[in-house]
Amino acid sequence: MKKRCILIILILSLTVSCFTGCSKESEEIDPHEGMVYIYDGYDWIWYTPIEGLEVNDLSKDDFSYENGMPNYIGDKFDILQGIDVSEHQLEINWPMVALQNYDFAYIRLGRRGYTEGGLFTDEYYETNMAGAKEAGLKRGVYFFSQAISVSEAIEEAEYVIDKLKGYDIDLPVAYDWEKVEDPSARTANTSKDTITDCTIAFCETIKKAGYEPIVYYNRTSGYYRFDLTRLQDYKVWFSLPCTPPDVTFPSFYYHIDMWQYSISDTVPGIKVETDMNYIFVPKETIAADSES
Repeated sequence: MKKRCILIILILSLTVSCFTGCSKESEEIDPHEGMVYIYDGYDWIWYTPIEGLEVNDLSKDDFSYENGMPNYIGDKFDILQGIDVSEHQLEINWPMVALQNYDFAYIRLGRRGYTEGGLFTDEYYETNMAGAKEAGLKRGVYFFSQAISVSEAIEEAEYVIDKLKGYDIDLPVAYDWEKVEDPSARTANTSKDTITDCTIAFCETIKKAGYEPIVYYNRTSGYYRFDLTRLQDYKVWFSLPCTPPDVTFPSFYYHIDMWQYSISDTVPGIKVETDMNYIFVPKETIAADSES
């Protein structure tokens, strides 16, 4: 009987010891090691960063929020502020816009339709190009793409290049491939690889013509619709409306060059709500340019 009791006590002791050891071991394992906690456009998630991609060096501490807009207060960049416009803004009073001391205007050159895939020049493209120049603003153009193949993306780039004849632009040519929330859209089932292939085809065609490309996307597209490992050669125009207290800075894990911080601003001289943007110019770039 005594031996049996000793045996039971020994078994219980070993069981408790094993349980305690296993518990300590499990406590020491971090299930989120190497991950970051982000909002991906849908929800807060633990996300494994893509190795080798440049990280966004803008943070919440770099911005204050005053008079309905974010203000950059960091020391790494100089800021250019500007608008992006299309036929949706109707006829623009550019002299009045000029009085607002903006630095630039991005003007929609054209678009591809999402039902039949035709190419269309923005109704106010030429008027806005002339008006922005007269207002003394730096100019860039963007193209709203719905390409579903590399050949279509190249066609779009060549369309842009042709429409830019006779114009001098100061800013990169933007490629704006967006998901259209319509199940009947011809782009509805376009894969991540195809979207990325189209982006590269457009940007490389633009580069060959002597222009610099920039790729436009929002947070969801950046994380899920583009293969960013293949787009590292291009600048990024990031769209994320500033909505305090939730969003007060361009909250995206990877590097950006430009931030569309509003899609509903009121601009004197423009009759409808207008998109607002910041371009972040590294101060070392400005110093290098001044030295040369």
